[in-house]
Amino acid sequence: MSSTPATRPRVVVIGAGIVGCSLADELTARGWTDVTVLEQGPLPAPGGSTSHAPGLVFQTSPSRTLTAFARYTVEKFSSLRVDGVPCFDPVGGLELATTPERLADLHRRAGYAAAWGVRGEIVSAARCGELWPLINRSAVLGGFHTPDDGLARALLAARAQMERATGRGARFLDRHTVVGIEREEGRGTADRVTAVVTDRGTFPADHVVSAAGFWGPVVGRMAGVDIPLQPLAHQYAKTGRLPELAGATAEASRPILRFQDRDLYFREHADRIGIGSYAHQPLPVDPFAVLPYDEARANDMAMPSSYPFTEEDWAPSWEDCRLLLPALRGTEIEEGFNGVFSFTPDGMPVLGESRALRGFWLAEAVWVTHSAGVAKAVAEWMVDGRASLDLHECDLTRFEDAQRSPSYVRERGARQFVEVYDVLHPLQPMEDPRPLRVSPFHARQRELGARFLEGGGWERPHWYEANAPLLEGLELPARDAWSSRYWSPIAAAEAKATREGVALYDMTPLRRLEVTGAGALDFLQRMTSNNLRKKPGAVTYTLLLDETGGIRSDLTVARLAPDRFQVGANSPADLDRLARYAPDDVRVRDITSGTCCVGVWGPLARDLVQPLTRDDFSHEGFGYFRAKETYVGHVPVTAMRLSYVGELGWELYTTADLGLRLWDTLWEAGRPHGVVAAGRSAFNSLRLEKGYRAWGTDMTDEHNPFEAGLGFAVRMDKDGFVGQEALRDLAAAEPARRLTALLLDDPASVVLGKEPVHVDGAPAGYVTSASYGYTLGRCVAYAWLPALPAGTGVHIEYFGERVPATVADEPLFDPKMTRIRR
Repeated sequence: MSSTPATRPRVVVIGAGIVGCSLADELTARGWTDVTVLEQGPLPAPGGSTSHAPGLVFQTSPSRTLTAFARYTVEKFSSLRVDGVPCFDPVGGLELATTPERLADLHRRAGYAAAWGVRGEIVSAARCGELWPLINRSAVLGGFHTPDDGLARALLAARAQMERATGRGARFLDRHTVVGIEREEGRGTADRVTAVVTDRGTFPADHVVSAAGFWGPVVGRMAGVDIPLQPLAHQYAKTGRLPELAGATAEASRPILRFQDRDLYFREHADRIGIGSYAHQPLPVDPFAVLPYDEARANDMAMPSSYPFTEEDWAPSWEDCRLLLPALRGTEIEEGFNGVFSFTPDGMPVLGESRALRGFWLAEAVWVTHSAGVAKAVAEWMVDGRASLDLHECDLTRFEDAQRSPSYVRERGARQFVEVYDVLHPLQPMEDPRPLRVSPFHARQRELGARFLEGGGWERPHWYEANAPLLEGLELPARDAWSSRYWSPIAAAEAKATREGVALYDMTPLRRLEVTGAGALDFLQRMTSNNLRKKPGAVTYTLLLDETGGIRSDLTVARLAPDRFQVGANSPADLDRLARYAPDDVRVRDITSGTCCVGVWGPLARDLVQPLTRDDFSHEGFGYFRAKETYVGHVPVTAMRLSYVGELGWELYTTADLGLRLWDTLWEAGRPHGVVAAGRSAFNSLRLEKGYRAWGTDMTDEHNPFEAGLGFAVRMDKDGFVGQEALRDLAAAEPARRLTALLLDDPASVVLGKEPVHVDGAPAGYVTSASYGYTLGRCVAYAWLPALPAGTGVHIEYFGERVPATVADEPLFDPKMTRIRR
């Protein structure tokens, strides 16, 4: 989409908080200057979350995307001033540990910081006391100091960006309450937004952005767009004046402080201390019941987002505050409020354009910490068609239908509040509501003692206790406590059984799309990178690219008939992408919920399956990357000869109603061959030994196929496909960075992912996926690094320790593919 003045679109932004003001600034800076920002409250302090935000900006997060948002926010706000007052105060950040578990977690957070490019270091208790003299040093074991973190003056930053955007042509209108969204009916496609209706007039628009914060669900309902967001109230209080801070001339001079073991944070307000608490019970707020600004003021509320302080919720935290800061025993809380802000079921923002209403965009559930970074990404997305940063964790399409119910959003949103400061393992699932989505094999899996984790609402077996006897005679190195969580040595036994015998894997949660119609082949040829113009029965691994050649997804496409394709995809975003661009003679639909899949893999897979079908499952009769519609016993299946574990086998698909019969048929036929059920833990180990990538973890749209090691899935001589022009120069150049296979030198060492990788003593990249390779007897890690030759030594930082590893040629296992092609 062009940003030239001749094609300048009309944009209406709903909400003039920090996100709306930041977005107006970013859009107008890119040439989209016909921007109207509508706000129901008075400017410059309209009464939303921005108006009461305490302004603490800790940049480091387990999410690389959130960290990048925060880094840009710090960079941008540091450059802004209003009436000589800076919009960001870089006092630094300090996270304290009062337990060994928290101190270990701070080492892990320091690893994130190093991986994502944030300055930080682990410091001693003594150094914590120097940085914050008021703390009780005897209660502290250590801390994580980040010198570039600090305090954002959110209202000033909003005002500064408002003024810049206004200077470029934007207008900001306060006291305009949105009452409706107008649309134009689509002809065979989704409707398109045309205007925003307020109590003071109608504003035509080509694009509308909801940046309404906790009012987002209200705006979404007007547009017919579901916004999975739960507002909750969070307590913030200020103490009386402290003699220890008497004479303070600056608003703050010490680092912003986190006491996560008690769910508390602190900042200075000159000679007073501000304290925020996540320790209290979740206090959900109905966004449809939040009072308008004037009505809130008439009810003695400072603003609509500021609810009365509930002292009974605060009492336990006050004693914890005094434990950490003994000086507080000489003062009391002078003022406090319960401030409303937004949580989603996974704690991430909700960004992007709705497929239900074209031109209607969301920039919701965004905290001040990430505000400018989010605004930049959304502005890039609107103007250029894509953001320069991977946004799949924030994409509004990421939630399944089962994850959008009001009950689910409320429960998971409240849980996100509770867990804000918890030490969370990367595999740790939410506990409720579960089970939500189960495959047809779930009853059998439970009988086998499956240990389930959760993803996308699905119950996913990670190992089976029934396989414990297979551990006899299997020797494994001992694991540390962290990597032992959500893991069992049984995974090694299941991997061994797959390599030596045959195993059944539940592949039902993997997304399946059906693409049909007279134009289906031409459409998929244009949308993906590999050549799909093959006879029915062919299966092709291909890539869904954006216009710059970035990898939006990897797909497995089976041509089942001349005009019917089954597409193995990754996320709801893939359905969204294909459905958006499908022509009138092509239909794209998600068939995941109505179908199921069993992966039958291992050297004995053919011995198990062949007696159950009249079709020829020999290598000559059913080649690799081929598909057949056949029967297994009484069950009609679509069989695809694929393997994500590096062994002979098939993926067998059928309808959900026949799934249990398929499992039972395979299980009974497999008994003489020693068949086992195997889980995701073994699966991940086997796929990494073979070098198979996982989209969203190993590569995203920030990466191109050649540096990701997926150039084989690109046919540059094919007629035009999305991203082809961008790839022409890249195909001829040697990548400066690569997704690199690493083998840890010590057979007893394990890493899990997202750790920094040091080359020549300095951070040079980060781990994407990692798992112990039970066949290889070493931990396998993949990492984004500068292009390095095999044999190069590197170090992976794991909880503060430098673990040696070596760059390896790939695939690490069966490079000649003899185990699969037989």
